[in-house]
Amino acid sequence: MSSEKNLTRQDIGMIGFEIVAYAGDARSSLLEAIKCAKRGEFEKIDGLVRDAQENLNIAHAKQTEMLALDAQGKELEIGFIMIHAQDHLMTTMLLKDIVYDICEIYKK
Repeated sequence: MSSEKNLTRQDIGMIGFEIVAYAGDARSSLLEAIKCAKRGEFEKIDGLVRDAQENLNIAHAKQTEMLALDAQGKELEIGFIMIHAQDHLMTTMLLKDIVYDICEIYKK
């Protein structure tokens, strides 16, 4: 992507969809970790959080590519899909930050 001079709104929208998909998969894993904690299945939590982190890393890499292009002065026509993607990614990152604490509460 970084070799392209300017991305179209459609290109940016597709990147937004990728971010939403990866962040969505991460969110599902994190919510499943909380459900496992509720059921007392604590041994499953680490794997689910690890899976979530892998998906978040991919989504974050896509976001970083967009930020780098913007910093280079590339014209980026951002639509609602990318705004939604950013919101989805950031709220999932926040969820990841608190999942272990939530699971610890269930352990007690």
